[in-house]
Amino acid sequence: MTRPVLIAPSILSADFGKLADEIRAVDAAGADWIHCDVMDGHFVPNITFGAPVIKSVRGASKKIFDVHLMIAPADPYLADFAAAGADIITVHAEAGPHLDRSLQAIRALGKKAGVSLNPSTPENVLEYCLDRIDLILLMSVNPGFGGQSFIPSAIEKIRRVKTLVGSRPIDIEIDGGVTPETAPEIVKAGANVLVAGSAVFKGGSQTSYASNIAAIRKAANA
Repeated sequence: MTRPVLIAPSILSADFGKLADEIRAVDAAGADWIHCDVMDGHFVPNITFGAPVIKSVRGASKKIFDVHLMIAPADPYLADFAAAGADIITVHAEAGPHLDRSLQAIRALGKKAGVSLNPSTPENVLEYCLDRIDLILLMSVNPGFGGQSFIPSAIEKIRRVKTLVGSRPIDIEIDGGVTPETAPEIVKAGANVLVAGSAVFKGGSQTSYASNIAAIRKAANA
């Protein structure tokens, strides 16, 4: 069964001075999910925000909050992000030694469980925990900063992950360098959730956000 293409604007590229307003704007502009990039300055070379910020803006949208934890360790903080209002909590396979345990913990909190892989991480790390996964997030840039260029080898990786997933009801998400130019090949390869930061938030207004989201969606569905 073909899963619908979803656009998940990353608030990493939003104006943090008016973050709640920015989330309302992309919600009204047509976002399907709200993607929250949590970075700790340790697992990745940047620091963004934590559970208290997500809790403070949770009321700005009823859309799914797709929380991507680029932190290590992640397990001690899962309950905090669940309580803050995350709907999907994604941990990196590289961030801890017990991926299956992390996925069990997320599901025990009543949330959907995601796994993210860095560009150089092979997809076979997912093989023995596929039945605990709701979302696979493939990084198509090295995590830590917005505005990077798409790494072309991610396309073949999407294809391999799609084959690995088979008929399981798992969303395949791509994060990094998503634009109207890269979206068609990404979706053709098998991804159905597109995270876009700078490509959505350029222009600085709800009107421009709507135009940017529409352009990505049109290209993805072409």
